[in-house]
Amino acid sequence: MARLDGKVAIITGAARGTGATTARLFASEGARVVIADVNREGGEAVAKELGDQGAFVETDVGSEEAWRGCVAEAEQRFGPPNVLVNNAAILHLAALEDTEVADLERVLRVNTVGPFLGIRAVLEPMKRAGGGSIVNVSSIDGLAAKNGVAAYATTKWGVRGLSKVAAVELGKYGIRVNVVCPEAGSGDMIKPYLPPGIDFEKIDQGAHRMLAYQKDRKNADRLLDVARMILFLASDESLSCTGADFAVDSGYTMGRILPGVPGS
Repeated sequence: MARLDGKVAIITGAARGTGATTARLFASEGARVVIADVNREGGEAVAKELGDQGAFVETDVGSEEAWRGCVAEAEQRFGPPNVLVNNAAILHLAALEDTEVADLERVLRVNTVGPFLGIRAVLEPMKRAGGGSIVNVSSIDGLAAKNGVAAYATTKWGVRGLSKVAAVELGKYGIRVNVVCPEAGSGDMIKPYLPPGIDFEKIDQGAHRMLAYQKDRKNADRLLDVARMILFLASDESLSCTGADFAVDSGYTMGRILPGVPGS
């Protein structure tokens, strides 16, 4: 028996990157998957890969009306959703003093309001389904600070707070809410901020200093690690997990190596 047999999942931002990888993995484990994204071309391509187990629904996650349409389409095609993966996100890189209110509001609309609306939209269907699992994708920038991510980090810390409140309130309905905080993400998000000619893969591999073997793995390999964690939290293997943060970051946020100190 596959790990997600009988599950109906909505995955946002599933036209590329982590979302697409997760959609493929879910389908391979028996789930029927709604790819919810504003990227029609990419979303339809992923849905086509999944065959009868996949359906694309064009969805602006910052729109309450769009969420209603997405959930209604999921129910019509596959039945009430019992898994929601809030993965859609956008990035804004700028110093705090150069970040405008409009920049923050734009990122909040997708990264934090989107999951808020998604949780509200699936609540009644999940109740009817007898419970379910909501997995919200935060980031290492929702666990630790660094420069340049004032808008993005604000939204990703917000996702964690939202998730804990939702876990407390929705547990009585048999709905679990957890957070995945990955280091790996879609290269398409960061590439616009890289100088011309810079190889994203080489920069990404160079950032890994805790686990030696990670330096030799591709970003796609680490995206699959993230998808596997999401799969675990979506499945009944994680029935005792709710309100928790799961870092999939190769130890990126656990501490740092001090050169010249014993153990380095």
